[in-house]
Amino acid sequence: MPRVPVHGVLLLDKPVGWSSNDALIKAKRLLNALKAGHTGTLDPFATGLLPLCFGEATKFSQDLLEADKTYQTVVHLGVSTNTGDTEGEVLQTLPVEVTVTQIEEVLGQFRGDILQVPPMYSALKRDGKPLYEYARAGITLEREARPVTIYLLEFVSYEAPFLTLNVRCSKGTYIRVLGEDIGNALGCGAHLNALRRTHVGHLLLENTVTLEALTAMDESQRAQLLAPVDALLSSFPEVLLSDDLARRFLQGQRLALGKEEVQIPEQFGRVRVYRESNRQLLGSAQLQEYAILAPERLVSTV
Repeated sequence: MPRVPVHGVLLLDKPVGWSSNDALIKAKRLLNALKAGHTGTLDPFATGLLPLCFGEATKFSQDLLEADKTYQTVVHLGVSTNTGDTEGEVLQTLPVEVTVTQIEEVLGQFRGDILQVPPMYSALKRDGKPLYEYARAGITLEREARPVTIYLLEFVSYEAPFLTLNVRCSKGTYIRVLGEDIGNALGCGAHLNALRRTHVGHLLLENTVTLEALTAMDESQRAQLLAPVDALLSSFPEVLLSDDLARRFLQGQRLALGKEEVQIPEQFGRVRVYRESNRQLLGSAQLQEYAILAPERLVSTV
């Protein structure tokens, strides 16, 4: 069937064993959509919230790449693998003789602002080639530690050798590396046995649909699952423009809102912009000093 314009956001519960790209291709085919993209990958062994953007929503996918994320993970203490998860080869096995008190003490070392060395099995590029390609060729490259923030590192349970944690972290955080570092700090090494993403910014796992359920639906049911394009922007203040200002905004003009009868948000920064007469999303903008509204990403069709 010929592809059709589809605009919106689908919150998918990615199954284990699927790459994020494979899940995107499947959902794109089921929705018969022309254009689609995801908002940051989940490793194949991981499950959970994977927001997929269609049509005009792809213009705002970068906002979710920058968003904080929350996970529940199971760390397998005592066993280290070359990938830091269940997909890798076992490198070392050590006895696990740790107490909950010791675990709590170690967790305290990883809360707040920390430095993290990206793993070799990652999509970060060096000289135009992903690090995982070097790793598969048996090559290990030096990587600089990068600052990340662990906002929440919560002990859930410990049934040796499995340690369950809740983690809320900044962009760029590798939960695999966090699990390995916790295991090393405990003196026994570790890898991730399971990883499930529950939040991306303000989006929640409880609002997701599985690929299995999506496949069983008809076309109209699938379309009803799509959240509107501005679902990705709901955390930003809104600005409502008259028809004349909306026309000028869509032409890319900077608008001096102080001279207009427009309610202006209290703080400068990113805003979402609508046509007041019909609540049509026009795009995102930067509200600058002196109430200047500078267009950022414009929506052509919604």
